[in-house]
Amino acid sequence: MTVQNIMLMGHPVLMRPSAPVDDPTAPEIALLIEDMRDTMRAAGGVGIAAPQIGVGKRVVMFYTPEDGNGGGDSTDEGLRAAITERPLTILINPEIVALTDEQRDGWEGCLSVPGLRGVVPRYTHIRYRGLAPDGSAIDRVATGFHAVVVQHECDHLDGILYPMRMVDMSTLQYVGAAEGVAVRAPGGETEAAA
Repeated sequence: MTVQNIMLMGHPVLMRPSAPVDDPTAPEIALLIEDMRDTMRAAGGVGIAAPQIGVGKRVVMFYTPEDGNGGGDSTDEGLRAAITERPLTILINPEIVALTDEQRDGWEGCLSVPGLRGVVPRYTHIRYRGLAPDGSAIDRVATGFHAVVVQHECDHLDGILYPMRMVDMSTLQYVGAAEGVAVRAPGGETEAAA
């Protein structure tokens, strides 16, 4: 039960597929889940995947909106605060199936890509399956923000970070840049982000 370092974009564990978990009830998986939970909460995230704390196993966790759907973008602080008061889903060896071809663009951020956000297309309606920590089956349908979070976290298990899904890299920006947050220029002068 420890807050772990979060691996940043470029770290090898984030760039490769993760291994399946043989026994979801194993003590080492229980410890991994505790470390993931502590790390995610300390970082203020709405989801986390095992590779983000340096463990190449197919385990993710995320908060789900109470109604199973939700909306908004993952970089919105108000939304993040509301979501983290919701139930936490722990999903082992997840599989995702898109239930529609429809995708919607939305802003995403990531604990492994700190300070940045970008517009990412995601399926609007998915079904996900996997195992709970007690070995029982999880089989759910998700739309809206719920579907986005599941897809984002499960991408980590395949060595994919959200910038790799972006269609228009011109939308990649520092959080706060669009609002004109001031930045320190190399010469020491402060200027507004353009």
